[in-house]
Amino acid sequence: MVCADGGYCRDRRFLDGVAMSLSASVRALVGLGDAESGTDHFFGQRVSAVVLLLLGLWFVVQLASLNGFAHENVVAFVAVPHNRMLLSLLCVMLAYHSNLGVQVVIEDYVHGAGLHRVSIIISRIAHLLVAVLSIYAAFAIGVGA
Repeated sequence: MVCADGGYCRDRRFLDGVAMSLSASVRALVGLGDAESGTDHFFGQRVSAVVLLLLGLWFVVQLASLNGFAHENVVAFVAVPHNRMLLSLLCVMLAYHSNLGVQVVIEDYVHGAGLHRVSIIISRIAHLLVAVLSIYAAFAIGVGA
């Protein structure tokens, strides 16, 4: 390969490939993930979005079929076992999908290894807490009805 100054230089594509493979190996060794970890995240977002679309349609249809939004009507709706299960699944999928989205925002905008990891941990705990509390609320309302 001829360089700009007329002399010969090494092939840049080869050197870039070596540098990329070394950095990927170091990242995997340190525990920062590899190229395939993004695939799982991407797939999880897409699957959860499709599930949320289906559950959201179910929820909107069920809300439209209620005879008003009085407390008794909503409690009776949640008291039906399959409604309670689907409502709980909707809440869990919302928390999961939200967690994936917030994780992307943290990875893009939070800099510094320590703050990055703490932010991810706090986000996961908060989303898990929301999911658990929503399941508890659905079952407490449904069983108490």
